[in-house]
Amino acid sequence: MTHSLSIEPLTIKPLRGTTFGAVVTGVKAAALDDAAWREIHAAWLQYALLIFPGQYLKRDEQIAFAKRFGPLEFEMAAISNVKSDGSLRIEADNDDVMKILKGNMGWHCDSTYMPVQAKGAVFSAEVVPSIGGRTGFADMRAAYDALDGPLKARIEKLAAHHSLHHSQSKLGHQTKKSDGEYSGYGLHDGPMPLRQLVKVHPETGRKSLLIGRHAHNIPGMDKAESERLLQELVDFACQPPRIYHHDWTAGDAVVWDNRCLLHQATPWDMNQPRVMWHSRIAGNPASESALASP
Repeated sequence: MTHSLSIEPLTIKPLRGTTFGAVVTGVKAAALDDAAWREIHAAWLQYALLIFPGQYLKRDEQIAFAKRFGPLEFEMAAISNVKSDGSLRIEADNDDVMKILKGNMGWHCDSTYMPVQAKGAVFSAEVVPSIGGRTGFADMRAAYDALDGPLKARIEKLAAHHSLHHSQSKLGHQTKKSDGEYSGYGLHDGPMPLRQLVKVHPETGRKSLLIGRHAHNIPGMDKAESERLLQELVDFACQPPRIYHHDWTAGDAVVWDNRCLLHQATPWDMNQPRVMWHSRIAGNPASESALASP
């Protein structure tokens, strides 16, 4: 007697109650044929965040999946409170890695502090805590659309500098000093990129806000006024229905579009291990380069 295998079809189901995001099932991200890839890439441009439950990606599989979206800024980095020797990082020690983990809890875009902003990222969960440690995402396309006309017109003309030194210094992180295992990625001595507050997506043409914790010091404004405007924009943008916080299950993988979403880490009990893997997709210099490097 033979049994036919029941294969679930590729399904892309939009998240409920939010302006973006979709859950993808019936596919193995590590083994996409060309037709499935085209459908997934189109959905990624539409929804900006795709969630793939139960993938359990191995290192080479995650890197290969990320490369489907383009060249990588870096192949794989651990985002974790577990040291390389397997011991837990002590929160009270507050070393460089812990300071970066805490900094990531502010809303941000990746690599806006680099000469070329990242295109996106693949992020996967290996070990998750029993509670907490969600990752939040916020739709900057819907946020821009929701602004009133006069504010849109005002910010269209504005730009802001972006710096990881700046954003970490607000947490008391003396980024010129090294006291831990953090590689120092992003803490460069080069110029602070200048980026417009309103970004046009190079593939969809949609406008979005380019804000977040790395943005500061809008030229033509005093620092207090600049800080106030940027914080007001974040506060307005990052609220329902424009946000989604993902509760991780081990094996989950997501890919997001860094050109139109902000994201943030959230707290967890750091007596419990959390091991996540991040592959960062490089931006196209034609569309993701900074305005200037004064």
